Order: sequence, then structure tokens, then C-alpha cells
Amino acid sequence: MSWMTRLLKAFWEPKGALYHGGAVVYAVAGYGTGLYGLFLDNWALNLLAMLLLAHAMTIAAYMIHECGHNTVFRSNRANARLGRCLNWICGSAYGTYEDIRYKHFRHHVDNDDVVWFEYEPFFQRHPVILNVTKFLEWFYIPAHDLLMHFVMAFTSFIIPQRKDQRLRQVTVLIIRGGVFFMVLYFYPRAAILYTVAYMIMMNVLRFMDSLQHDYGANPTLFVENPESRFGGKETEQAHTFSVPLSLKYDWINWITLNFSFHNAHHAKPTTPWYRLPALHREMLGCDPQNVITFPTQLKIFHKYRVCRVSHSGGDLGNHPEPMVMEYLKACQAGRVYGGNAVSFLMSF
Repeated sequence: MSWMTRLLKAFWEPKGALYHGGAVVYAVAGYGTGLYGLFLDNWALNLLAMLLLAHAMTIAAYMIHECGHNTVFRSNRANARLGRCLNWICGSAYGTYEDIRYKHFRHHVDNDDVVWFEYEPFFQRHPVILNVTKFLEWFYIPAHDLLMHFVMAFTSFIIPQRKDQRLRQVTVLIIRGGVFFMVLYFYPRAAILYTVAYMIMMNVLRFMDSLQHDYGANPTLFVENPESRFGGKETEQAHTFSVPLSLKYDWINWITLNFSFHNAHHAKPTTPWYRLPALHREMLGCDPQNVITFPTQLKIFHKYRVCRVSHSGGDLGNHPEPMVMEYLKACQAGRVYGGNAVSFLMSF
């Protein structure tokens, strides 16, 4: 048996060799090419490289999600290996792939946003940090996400349950931090553009996640035998919402590997990304009344970018948080804050 035949057989299904394989090749090649382009002495090429790098990291992030659901390879071990490698590309290797996967599976199994760190009480205790965060968010700088990534970079020193990861985390910090500050010293332009590319990825991930569920954070990540809020598939679907970039052109949704078809994903979590549009049409058809359309998503993201940090203020300040069908109607009317600093890369 040739190596090519063995490789094809390793995929979860033959079609995955083309789609999953293509996404991984794009992520890796785009990451390498994008990094190289940041060092060229040409601003136009630098900016193009920055955008390529941002999108390559975004695709890598969504492929981590695919690995977490074991949709890429037949072997769970092979999915984990790929997920760990892509975790470095996404700059989220401070947290382990296993922790990312565990938290995300709790999200599916408990039908909940299971967390350890609750940022709203944190902001209440630290109003200066809250005000700085809101100020930066007005300029579309994902300060809230940067705060979460900072916590992730030091989780083994902050979260008692992860203190056994300290050696690994210090090693990652030395490697990534050393390389970044060396580049910052010798090639400041490249370091700054990398930072911008990373923040673009952050904005894309949180934009896609912002409106997909209507439940709040539940601090039970490390609670033994926590009570599950899961009420069956029907209840799960009632609290899940799809945010397609386009209902007319499937290829546009490939920009985020069809992550926008979230009802379909929650209905059958082991469905690979390239089959989600068909499953979505089977479940919800092509009626825009069943989804939150892209223009509305943009309106909400822009209008409430500051209020969303604390889920307070603005014209929604005195309104209760809607749920289920009322949530969908409120979203379609552009009258919800949406979630913030939400990403499956956050393992706490």
C-alpha cells in the first residue's frame, strides 16, 4: 500500500482528504507565506501578507474545532496531533488542545457556556480596566479578547487546577515571547503587522460566536458532578442560532469554514464543515427568517461594541435579556448586545 493510499484511508471519509486537507494546506502555507511577507520591504505586500496571515490563522482555528469533534481523521489520536500543531499557529498553545477540547465538549454536552473565569464580576472589581477596555473597543481593538488571552497565557499560575502545566506554559512563553520580542527589536514593522493580523483573527472568531447562543456564562468548569442544563436536542436547538455570511452563495461561508451554520453543527456535531450547508438547508431551508442575516450581525457588532463589554448601557440598558424565539426576533431587529470575548480557543 502506497503512502498516498494510507494517507487517504486515514481521513474520516475520502471527501475529507480534499476539503480538510485543502484547509490545512491553506492554513499552513498561508501562515508561512504571510509571515514571510511581513518582512518584505514593500508596504503593499506587507498589508496583503498581513491579511493572508490573519485568514490563515482563522482557518487554523476552525480546523482545531474540527479536530476537537474528530471529523478530520478516523483516529482520535491523529486528530489530537493535528489540533496541537494548529494550536501553535493560532497563538493559543499557552493552553493545551486537550483543555480546549474538554471545555468545548462541555459546551455541547451541558448545552451551556461552561467557564472558570467570569469577566463581568472581574470588571466590576476593576473599573479602571473596564474603562480602558471600553475605550479601546470603541476603536475595534479587541481589548476584551486580549485580556482573556493574557489570562490564558498564565492560566497555570492563576487557575489552581492547572498548576501542573506550569513548566509547559513557561516553555511556551519563552519560545513564543522570545521570538516575538526578537522580531520586535530587529523588524518592528513585521512584529506590529503580526499583532494586527492576530487581532483581526480575534475579531473574526468573536464576531462569529457572538450571537450563536442566548445563554450566559456558567462557572462550573471545575465543579465535580455539576448539574447539566441540557434539556434534549429540542431545547439545544431552541437556544442555538445560525449566522450565515450568505444564504445564496455557499462559498462565502467557507471564509470561516461554515462555522456560521450553528444549528446544523449542534444537531450533528460530527458533521464535517463542508457538509453543514446541506444539513442546514435540510433543517431550516433558505428562509432568512430562520437565521440572523449578515447585515444585521454587522449592525449589532458595530452598534454595541462598547456596551457589549459589560452587557450594560446604551438603548438596551433597561431591557431584560431575551431568550429562545424572543432572542432570535431581537437579533433580527438588531437589539441585543451579543456575546463578547467568546471563542472555543479560550480553555477556561
